[in-house]
Amino acid sequence: MSPPPSMTPPPGCPMHQPSEPEPKKPEVSPPPSCPMHQPETPKSAPPPPSCPMHQPGDSGNGAPVTDKLNELNMMPSQLSQNRQEDQTVDLPTERVISTIPKADASSKWEYPSPQQFYNALRRKGWETPEEEIETMVDIHNFLNEEAWQEVIKWEEMRGACPCDEDPYLVRLQGRPRDLSPKAWWHSLWGAPRPFDRHDWYVGRCGEQRRYVIDYYEGAEDVPGVPVFFLDVRPALDDPTSIFCRMKAAASEKWAEWFPGKPSPDSSA
Repeated sequence: MSPPPSMTPPPGCPMHQPSEPEPKKPEVSPPPSCPMHQPETPKSAPPPPSCPMHQPGDSGNGAPVTDKLNELNMMPSQLSQNRQEDQTVDLPTERVISTIPKADASSKWEYPSPQQFYNALRRKGWETPEEEIETMVDIHNFLNEEAWQEVIKWEEMRGACPCDEDPYLVRLQGRPRDLSPKAWWHSLWGAPRPFDRHDWYVGRCGEQRRYVIDYYEGAEDVPGVPVFFLDVRPALDDPTSIFCRMKAAASEKWAEWFPGKPSPDSSA
């Protein structure tokens, strides 16, 4: 398993918190057509420490949020598409279909529209420039797609499967305030802490596995073009996941110590 990739979303995204990148992680830029490439967009203020779309909370004014939550993604069951009374920018209401399959193989997860995303931010009491919302949604969707590709790599590492079923995302949960054991350990040695964390529950062949995703921001290689790092790995909840983590770590060390030489286990 290769180290987690890094991504370079647009500098206009208000999701930037300065930190140092983890060492020896390759940078992967999004495709040219991706809205990540907007160097002319001015930077804005740092955002809240977590994605507002995956967590319950209060409304920001002390009043509890009583909307019924969808337990599959911890979002309100009915995300409003209504324009805010004081809103000055027209935001799209179209929703993008992801490439991430649901338990029902015929359907895929759907991302919130920019208007829904903005309403969620306002619901949480977070002030965000309206003109930044579409860029934030683009980054939100892009990072989720990259995370799913990393999940697929881990699933392929598992080798023989009792059925030919493809993996699918059962549910997810945002845990921005819970530091993962790996992130906590590295932080003891001076590494930056992630700005967000998600737990994804992936189903396949009648089994369900938990994946932990830590979100980091690295130093800018090009001024004005920040870099995100995703650390995606199966949680150490079962022997197979532990073995996969050990095999991936061994493969990475082999590549570091013996560059250019194939690993004894080419499947790693």
